[in-house]
Amino acid sequence: MITRRRSKLHGWGVFADKRITKNTRIIDYAGEKISHQESLRREQRYMKHGLIWCFQINRRWVRDAARGGNVARFINHSCRPNCYIQIIGDIIWIRAARNIRKGEELTYDYMTDGEGQIACRCRPDCQRLL
Repeated sequence: MITRRRSKLHGWGVFADKRITKNTRIIDYAGEKISHQESLRREQRYMKHGLIWCFQINRRWVRDAARGGNVARFINHSCRPNCYIQIIGDIIWIRAARNIRKGEELTYDYMTDGEGQIACRCRPDCQRLL
């Protein structure tokens, strides 16, 4: 259903191999389940390289896709995404927010709450910091 390849947005991206209908569960965001405290330590290292791999599940837990992650970690951010996130228990699902065309890059809003150290690349005029 999806493939990782080079992205015009940033580095690697994930693209639809076929049409994906609205609200389809596309993939779960896999990774090691860690505490927020551990996440803060790891994120400092990742941010130095302009990467965001940690995804908050709830107030207590975070998924670190750099360890045990899958292709979902390569889905890029967009302020105008075609996917959304649904968290059920401790599973983070990436779902289609609308019908997605074959060959289209998958994106979702990272909704980061950090220090805003990475410039958004979703479109040339975007001023958001992630």
